[in-house]
Amino acid sequence: MELKNTGMSLRKIARTLKVSRNTITKILKDPDEAAPHRESRHEEHVPLIRDLFKECKGNAVRVAEELESRHQITIPYQSLTWIMRKHEIRKRKKRRAGQYHFKPGQEMQHDTSPHQVTIDGKKVSAQCASLTLAFSRKLFIQYYPRFTRFECKVFLSKAFDFMDGVCSRCIVDNTSVIVAGGTGPDALIAPEMKYFADMYQTGFVAHAVGDANRSARVERPFHFVENNFLPGRTFVSWHDLNRQAIDWCRNTSDKTFKRALGMIPDEAYIIEKPHLIDLPPYRPPVYVAKHRVVDIEGYVHWTPTV
Repeated sequence: MELKNTGMSLRKIARTLKVSRNTITKILKDPDEAAPHRESRHEEHVPLIRDLFKECKGNAVRVAEELESRHQITIPYQSLTWIMRKHEIRKRKKRRAGQYHFKPGQEMQHDTSPHQVTIDGKKVSAQCASLTLAFSRKLFIQYYPRFTRFECKVFLSKAFDFMDGVCSRCIVDNTSVIVAGGTGPDALIAPEMKYFADMYQTGFVAHAVGDANRSARVERPFHFVENNFLPGRTFVSWHDLNRQAIDWCRNTSDKTFKRALGMIPDEAYIIEKPHLIDLPPYRPPVYVAKHRVVDIEGYVHWTPTV
């Protein structure tokens, strides 16, 4: 209407707005007419989409995959997200502000997070251990029923092998698994964990209390794991869970485009790999020491005579 009031012709208005002259004429005849209500032929599946949305913990990609695999219903991703917005199935997420910048090989980050997983038909609480390279965002995760210093060393040795190298610094939180006392940069690292880090020519550094954003490179993937790896998946054993976790890291996480990077982690890893510290040629196996109490003759082995 404003363009028409300026004296602009219908042809020029249509050309400016890139619509047909018939559309312009119809609007000018009845400017108060409501826009046509948009429908989708897939809206009949809204109840099913709503149920799968809860089951898949809000992951639209997993919803689309489960619709196709379970119900043989194929809905384009854009149509699916449009339906979710229209029916208020998914709420708009808050945007993050601020970020840290790292050089290749400068830092890696390690942390754990409790997740609910289904193993052999039973829902159990598991500790998700994660290690990520701060520059390339390359990720490695594993699950454990508990997480002591023994499990920590087992996990980190596997993670370092997966990365084929280490960074000179590893940021951790202030839990007693790695930290023996104190907090933040002044924290005292447990002797056995310091020895483990020295063997790989790296060092553990705890972030300041209340500054969880300092380890955001490893904190953020936990949300990604919970909403992209776990939804809709069940596992027959811990071994099956960790095997699928490694496959997911290789084939999904490390091949997912990162907007902040401008590339996928596998491509950024090619840049970072020359800056990583090589793994030692020999590493003693990870073990846990057990103490046994015996009497003064407990070492004697006696075999009765025949």
